[in-house]
Amino acid sequence: MSLLKTIDTNPSFPPRESGPLPERLISGNPSFKTWAQDVARGEMIHTGVWEATSGETRSIKGETFEFCHILSGVVELTPEGGEPVVYKSGDNFVMKPGFVGVWKTIEKVRKIYVTVM
Repeated sequence: MSLLKTIDTNPSFPPRESGPLPERLISGNPSFKTWAQDVARGEMIHTGVWEATSGETRSIKGETFEFCHILSGVVELTPEGGEPVVYKSGDNFVMKPGFVGVWKTIEKVRKIYVTVM
């Protein structure tokens, strides 16, 4: 097992396709694609590429920490009780455990994610 993992930003294998939970959908009809590429520490750390079409959903991290690197597209995150922040290609951010807010995909977005539970 290698301890070095390259994340393929344009994977050739088919993604897992999904959508938001009905109770988290705010507006639009977003669809999601996930190319999971690595799992470590007994399912606690997940890494891969995720893509979403336009729409607005509630983001609730619970106990999960998530690092994101935006590869393409534009999103606006509004923390509960906070001001909106726009992220675009090349930007990085972290949603810490306990984060609650609104994720608005303005332009189809693709990101590298690392989640730690």
